[in-house]
Amino acid sequence: MPNVTAKELEKLIKLSIPKRTALGGGLYLSITKNGSTSIGFRYKIKGKPRLMGLGAFCPTNNTLAMARKKALDLKGMTNQGIDPIERALEIKNQEEAKRQADRFNAEKNQAIFSKIAHEYIESKKAEWKNAKHHQQWTNTLATYAFPVIGKMPVADIETEHILSILKPIWNTKTETATRVRTRLEAVLSYAEAHKWRTGGNPARWRGHLSAILPSPQKLKDRKHHAALPYSELPQFMATLSNTDGIGARALELTILTATRTKESLGARWSEIDLDEHVWTIPKERMKAGIEHRIPLSKQAMKILSQMADHKMSDYVFPNRTNGKPMSNAGMSSVLKRLGRTDITVHGFRSTFRDYVAEKTNTPERTAEAALAHKLTDASEAAYQRGDLIEKREILMQTWANYCYPTSDKVIQLPLVTNNS
Repeated sequence: MPNVTAKELEKLIKLSIPKRTALGGGLYLSITKNGSTSIGFRYKIKGKPRLMGLGAFCPTNNTLAMARKKALDLKGMTNQGIDPIERALEIKNQEEAKRQADRFNAEKNQAIFSKIAHEYIESKKAEWKNAKHHQQWTNTLATYAFPVIGKMPVADIETEHILSILKPIWNTKTETATRVRTRLEAVLSYAEAHKWRTGGNPARWRGHLSAILPSPQKLKDRKHHAALPYSELPQFMATLSNTDGIGARALELTILTATRTKESLGARWSEIDLDEHVWTIPKERMKAGIEHRIPLSKQAMKILSQMADHKMSDYVFPNRTNGKPMSNAGMSSVLKRLGRTDITVHGFRSTFRDYVAEKTNTPERTAEAALAHKLTDASEAAYQRGDLIEKREILMQTWANYCYPTSDKVIQLPLVTNNS
């Protein structure tokens, strides 16, 4: 069929009869019922006829001459065995893939770790019963993770970055480092679920970091040796009692009450009943989230009386500069002054537990209550509603008497027995 001229094409369009008309060279004009026009190219590839749309006819942007030029190019492709429709689809998919990659890269650059971490914490806040938990998450990540990877896109975080965060504290602050690792893993899993990163979680312990870092449990067991043997305690306490400073008094009371560092340093006068000889630590300050009453021995009361005579703050052991609680380094520095860098403040809880187990007949439940430990047996915990404070009163006085065996102001009490 001879090629249709431009004038003949104009006449066909003016007639506006809905039909498909051959224009020559494989081109066709299609007119719909509503009068719209489009040009298509018909060809065969591998013996199968196909029709490829070339767009709407336009006397300026898509003329007959332009359509014939496109048809010649497409014919050249078919002569090489290339299907124009398949090639166009391939190009379209490539362009879409590039658009998606560009979009991903843009989102990736915006999805920096600190931003995603805050987003994750906010998403979980509703399920955390303790508001303090929210603050702890924020503080640990801000302290240890943000300085290293805070401004990094989560997609770029690799194992080497995680190790640069964990290695400096893994052996010395194992419990803290373990929490940091767990929180890093959670945030990166959240990022992966939202497709901000791929390729696995570099903070994963099992089968990954476990092959690089020492086991936290083994480090914890090893650190138990940082406790002072109870046989050396009386001599140590004699030296400590002659050491000046609020830090020394705080350490003395911490040992006598078998409390944790933060529990002692955060002690307020409002928590202590000097008449009843009881220190009640509110649940908000306890690791287990349960109020803890501590019967105060005569020796503990003597220390508190000394501190009360020089009260300068709501806190029992204040920082002399600002009246706020003394820092964690306050008691550690006392150990350094005494040349005892081989032991830790927290280790005295182990000293207490070893003494109770080996030198008294105290029931385990009473000893664990003295340390404010939760019962591991769920059924037993359900029935254990009391805090055994009367039994613990005897235990804590027995412990204090052991700490200061030469005291002439204390009446020696009997060991706690299974029947007491």
